[in-house]
This record gives sequence, structure tokens and C-alpha cells, in this order.
Amino acid sequence: MTRRAFLGLGSNLGDRWAHLNHAIGRLPDVVKVSSIWETAPVGGPDQDNYLNVVVQLATDRTARQLLAVCREREEEAERIRAERWGPRTLDVDVLWIDGERVDEHDLVVPHPRMFERAFVLIPLRELAPDLIPDHFVDPGPEVVWPWTPPVE
Repeated sequence: MTRRAFLGLGSNLGDRWAHLNHAIGRLPDVVKVSSIWETAPVGGPDQDNYLNVVVQLATDRTARQLLAVCREREEEAERIRAERWGPRTLDVDVLWIDGERVDEHDLVVPHPRMFERAFVLIPLRELAPDLIPDHFVDPGPEVVWPWTPPVE
């Protein structure tokens, strides 16, 4: 059964746009991609700004299968997991899968912090306004601002 699923991608090391673009191109079942948003890091050590995007899938994969896809894309970007909330070439999270709830030690769906993070909710709002909580207040361009890929 095909369901709507959403993945959140972020990058703040190296060629951020290239990491995101490559990962998006290698994701299965993509039907929509949000605009790209730039944000200051939330938590963790001092680090550069992130580029963030949300991708909508029409998939029959389980949450566990999507997590495997996420980890594959991170490995391709040579992500190193040295520090919690530290800088990374690529972070890919399973945010939401219609009709599926998971609560395991290494996977929670819906993502446990997605409704607290403007860098997730603003791009998600473009693709699935029905998932945005009524109490969400857009923090404005000081917190999350649009980013445009360079013209080549």
C-alpha cells in the first residue's frame, strides 16, 4: 500500500547544496521537494548554518526500510557521527509516515522533535499544511530564511 511519507534533510559541512542535491536525487519514490531553507544550528557546538529541505515520498516502504535509505544517503555523503547535534555533511531523518507510528530505541515516527523545529515545519508546510499544528507560529526570517542555489 502506497503512503505519504516525509523525510527531512540538512547539511552544514562542505558543499551543502551538493550534499542535499545528491541525496534527493538518490531517494526512492520522491513526489515533491520543498524549497531550500537556511537556518542557524539548534543545539550542539558552534557550527556553520544549515541548509534544510523536506521531501515527500509516495512509498510502500516501512519506517525501518526508510531509515535504512536515510543511512545509505548519509554514508554516501561520508557523514561522521562524532558528536550529538554536531556539524554534518548530511542528516536525513524520517519525519512522518501516514498511518504509521514507531517507538523504538533508534527510530521514532513521527520524529519526536519535528513539531518543535521551524527548520522542519516551514518546509513541511509547503508540502503538507495539514500536518502543521495550529499553534505553530512562524518565527520569521531571522530564524529560517529562503536559500537559492547558485546559478552555474
